[in-house]
Amino acid sequence: MPQTDTDQNLPLVRRLEAVGFRAWPATSVQYDGSWQVRLSGGHPSKRLNCVVALDPSDSRDIGIRLEKAARKFEAHGRPILVRETPLTPKPLIDLMQADGWERFEEVVTLTLDLTRIDLPEGTLDHLPSHDVGRYVDADLLVHGSDPALKPALAEVVSSIKPPTGLFVIEDKAAGPVAVALCVQDNDLAGIMSLAVRADRRQRGLGLEIVTAALRWARMRGARTAWLQVVADNAPALALYSKLGFTEAYRYAYWRKGSST
Repeated sequence: MPQTDTDQNLPLVRRLEAVGFRAWPATSVQYDGSWQVRLSGGHPSKRLNCVVALDPSDSRDIGIRLEKAARKFEAHGRPILVRETPLTPKPLIDLMQADGWERFEEVVTLTLDLTRIDLPEGTLDHLPSHDVGRYVDADLLVHGSDPALKPALAEVVSSIKPPTGLFVIEDKAAGPVAVALCVQDNDLAGIMSLAVRADRRQRGLGLEIVTAALRWARMRGARTAWLQVVADNAPALALYSKLGFTEAYRYAYWRKGSST
C-alpha cells in the first residue's frame, strides 16, 4: 500500500532523489528555487525530461513558474512533464488537478539493507563490463528500444560520475539476454535499467543479474541498495520482494490533459 504524507521519511526521500539524479544524469539541469528542470534533448526518458520540486514548502508563484518551465520544454520540442514525489508542494498538485492535468505511471522506490541479506559470496558469476558501447548495444537489444537511441543512451551512461558496473548476461547463440546497471554512490547502490529479453523471461535471469550487481556493490562497500519499478509491474515487484526489498516511497508523473 502507498504510504501517506504523514509517515514518509522525507530525509530518506531527499537522499534517494539526490543519488537518483546522479545515477541517471540529465543533459541540462536548471533550478527555479528548489524546482529542478531536467531536459535531455536526445533521450526520451521521463526521468531525464521533467520538472521535480524538491521542497514541499516552495509553493510561491506556482502558475508563473510552471508556465516558464513549459516554455523551456517547448523550446526542446517536448511536452512538459511534472514528476510528483513526497517532496512536491501540495499547492502544485492542487493546481495541476484544477487545470485538468493527468497523473500517470506510478513508480515504487524500493530499498534493501545489504548488510543483512544473504547473498552467495565466492566468485562473481557475472563481472561488470566497463565497455559502454557494448553495454549500450545490449541494453537497446534487451529492452527492444530503437537503435537510433544509441548515441543518447551512451551519453547518459558515460555521464554517470559515481562508480558504475555495467552488467550483461549473454547467450552464446542468442547474444545479450539480460542487462542491469549498478551505480554505487558511497554507501548506496542503485540498480538501473534492469531488463530481461522478452523471450527469456521466467527463467531466473532477472534474479541472477540483480544478485550479481548487488554482490558487486556490497563488495565495494555499499550498505543499502535502491531501485525504482513501475507500480503495475507485478513480476518485477515479486522478484524484488523475494530478495527483501521494501517500499520507501512512490512517485508519479503529470502531463497536461488534452483539453488544457
